[in-house]
Amino acid sequence: MEGDPPLRLRVFDLNCWAIRYLSKRRQERVGLIGDTVRREGFDLVLLQEVWSEQDYSDLKSKLGSCYPFSHYFRSGVIGSGLCVFSRFPILDTLLYQYSLNGYPYMLQHGDWFCGKSVGLVVIKISGIVFNVYVTHLHAEYCREKDAYLPHRLVQAWELAQFIRHTSKAADVVLLGGDLNMHPEDVGIRLLRGWTGLRDAFAEAARFEGCENGCTLIPKNCFALKTELLPFPLGIRIDYVLYKVTEGARPPACEELKTTKGTAPGMDIPFSDHEAVMATLHIQRQGQAAGATPSTAEPMLVDVVTEARTEVDVGLRAARRQRYSTGRMAVLALLLLLVQAVAALGALAGLGSGQPFPKLSFSLLAFLAIGVLLLATGLHLFHTMEVKMLQGTEEQMRMALRALQEQP
Repeated sequence: MEGDPPLRLRVFDLNCWAIRYLSKRRQERVGLIGDTVRREGFDLVLLQEVWSEQDYSDLKSKLGSCYPFSHYFRSGVIGSGLCVFSRFPILDTLLYQYSLNGYPYMLQHGDWFCGKSVGLVVIKISGIVFNVYVTHLHAEYCREKDAYLPHRLVQAWELAQFIRHTSKAADVVLLGGDLNMHPEDVGIRLLRGWTGLRDAFAEAARFEGCENGCTLIPKNCFALKTELLPFPLGIRIDYVLYKVTEGARPPACEELKTTKGTAPGMDIPFSDHEAVMATLHIQRQGQAAGATPSTAEPMLVDVVTEARTEVDVGLRAARRQRYSTGRMAVLALLLLLVQAVAALGALAGLGSGQPFPKLSFSLLAFLAIGVLLLATGLHLFHTMEVKMLQGTEEQMRMALRALQEQP
């Protein structure tokens, strides 16, 4: 209500880098995260890359009565890694898995096996309904030749659409996570422009932490230094974004902090990413204060056009891959047919004067079957990729038409 005291909400967001058997000092860091969160008394804790449910259970036990409400989002083969801890009751949850998540044959990256997703929890604090979203988008790996840019843009678009269509009953929308995009990247501009979300770093009255708010820095002993060579200060890819819809005044970001290479008072970091800690002030009022796509970003038409162009580039590449794998499958099938004819000829005695090379024939047949199965599987995968990219491109085209027709 108008005149009610403002609500002060403290948010902790972190990509935990908790991969069983692979992450360095994982159990020690998970314990450190739990101790710090409990000591600092954050209201909301948004975590990514908690890929072991045992780590989630350990955190839940450690946080105990301080955070009686939590949710772990399950998806993919090894899990989404997303979880939320809250001091306030969780009224509802929902998970949306992105339609494109990289490639299953890129085993060294592994994003496809995570089932990258966005998780939603609905909470109510002092009469204010919050839609809290936590997500982790596909990693970049190589900025100069980013093969995953179309997939990440599809994810950013689906994230923006998911937020728009699920937040209509909320007073305040809050998004935290590892978006794997720089602040000026087209995906971030698309997400913010389409949803009206504000960047806590840009809005903060006070900031304390790494220069430019960077969350992946060379100073962090767990960070991959080779990936950061072009960025001596680091990069900012972890965000806290927020906005109001109806019934609340625009939140004010009182303070934003990041860790600076090590956890407070410790000699090791929480993760290879820096933690982001935001303090928001929210107060209810009677009238709508939310932004719409037409007012949130004056250059939204240009942003959507740029994103659509990149998605179209990915669509053409996926079509080429589909054609190549389909051709490979056809050639393997033809080889099998030739072998079948040769085998039938041998059985019929047409080549009785020549010894039949059974071993080499069998090895060639197994090779052809293997290539056929692999090529068919890849052809089916790239066919689905084409459909997803084509669907997103069509959605963006319709969105552009609607934006251009607005007065």
